Amino acid sequence: MPLDKIGIAKRIAKEVKDGYYVNLGIGIPTLVANYVPTEINVEFQSENGILGMGPFPFEGEEDPDIINAGKQTITTLPGASFFDSALSFSMIRGKHVDLTILGAMEVSEEGDIANWKIPGKMVKGMGGAMDLVASAENIIVAMMHVNKAGESKLLKKCSLPLTGVKCVKKIVTELAVLEITPHGFKLLERAPGVSVEYIKSVTEGYLEVEGLIPEMEID
Repeated sequence: MPLDKIGIAKRIAKEVKDGYYVNLGIGIPTLVANYVPTEINVEFQSENGILGMGPFPFEGEEDPDIINAGKQTITTLPGASFFDSALSFSMIRGKHVDLTILGAMEVSEEGDIANWKIPGKMVKGMGGAMDLVASAENIIVAMMHVNKAGESKLLKKCSLPLTGVKCVKKIVTELAVLEITPHGFKLLERAPGVSVEYIKSVTEGYLEVEGLIPEMEID
């Protein structure tokens, strides 16, 4: 069956390696910090000026003065530091972040990402997304495979305004794990109980399938 948002976050957490510096976008990516194995050391960075974010606080333990770039209350780990956004973006632009995990509304088969604006709807701005996609060498996208109408969000070409061009490396959806290759999307894993045929039917962009596709391991 398709994964929920927590399932997506759990699967992406398996991509985080010991010693990584990781930036988490808003939405599903913020949940990843809750599921990183305790035996590895990871530093989570937020572009509003925090290094050393911890998991989300339990209800009643929130500190309204400690928030991430999405204005969500967070916790900090021992040794965490706070600094201005200029230094934070210097870290990002200087390629000191090993992994960036972002949400998206659309991704193209060439690795283009659209995640900041729907024409005609009010938005506050792009935030740090453009700097992140321009500077990061390893971008994983956490997103839903289809929209509310059941239409694919993994496209030949994005229809929404782009955030970045040819920058996405891997995508984890409620249905599958895919990577971007020179040919398009390549199916690596499928959600438990979800067939390859169904994933093909809801992927507009070119989908490469080689051999038997294993099910995702979440737990």
